[in-house]
Amino acid sequence: MQKIHVPVSDAYDVLVERGILRKTGQIIKDLVSAETCVIITDDNVDALYSGIVEQSLQENGFRTAKFVFPHGETSKNAATLLNIYSFLCQDEITRSDCLIALGGGVVGDITGFAAATFLRGLPYIQIPTSLLAQVDSSVGGKTAIDLPEGKNLVGAFKQPKAVLCDPDTLSTLPETFLIDGMGEVIKYGMIADSALFEALCTYDLHTVREHFDEIIPVCIGIKRDVVAEDELDTGRRMILNFGHTLGHAIEAYYHYETYTHGCAVAAGMCLMTKQFNSAQDYQALKACAERYHLPTEVPAPLQELVSLCGNDKKRTGAKLRYITCEPIGSANILCDTLPEFRKKFAMP
Repeated sequence: MQKIHVPVSDAYDVLVERGILRKTGQIIKDLVSAETCVIITDDNVDALYSGIVEQSLQENGFRTAKFVFPHGETSKNAATLLNIYSFLCQDEITRSDCLIALGGGVVGDITGFAAATFLRGLPYIQIPTSLLAQVDSSVGGKTAIDLPEGKNLVGAFKQPKAVLCDPDTLSTLPETFLIDGMGEVIKYGMIADSALFEALCTYDLHTVREHFDEIIPVCIGIKRDVVAEDELDTGRRMILNFGHTLGHAIEAYYHYETYTHGCAVAAGMCLMTKQFNSAQDYQALKACAERYHLPTEVPAPLQELVSLCGNDKKRTGAKLRYITCEPIGSANILCDTLPEFRKKFAMP
């Protein structure tokens, strides 16, 4: 088992081990004093892993309950959140009980937000089952839901009691979900680890699976270091949003239906690198993304995507903060007004 300690205000460990799902109850028993654990998951993950987790919890003395919602970003909304609240009320969940986010980034985000707000807060555990969630969204304490006007516009910081990563769950991922996660993996190489980026340039969508036991802890370690320095996302933590400013605009433009988050981020990274880096850097990133079947551009008009960046939650007043990576393996936080940002893309 690999243990990565996250030294934030409410510190916790990320545990990475194959087969750790079967130890869920034993691990949680040492972390919380709950009588009931509520598993919150989506319909895809429920069929694969809820039974394993429930059995482990029950064997260790927990009463269990389960809330399942339809998979996909379109479920990360206020309606689903209200349904979760109602379910918790009907099951008489108390502040000493525990929520378990079992699934990918959508499950983790909405479960964390429910844990941050129901009864003014109760403990929760992250059990990420997708590559994107294991390397990125499950760590750091950001929770949120989407609004029609934009992604993650309503949220809270809520650190989990622990994150349990089981790389075995990645073996059941459909190829589209693996591609999605690789968008975030490449991001970590771009912002902080040129050696990781160079290694990714030698693998492909099939051979990279052999290296997940190395890649996942490296990505988590990078995020741990950034989050420990800037827990509340007021400074250095913004580098984790490389590719996200345009990526979120891409998701919104296509109504969260055409491009998954990781694919939108990949296209966003490529568009930013093409604009702000050397041609050599851009070609290196483009080739790397293509090795994992990630998009490097989208058909949407660039001027419309740039305009949508005005809804980004990283705005401060009239200014937009965005990230560049020059050279590869480092990250820079820049700040412009939206008109100034448009001019960077040669737009009036």
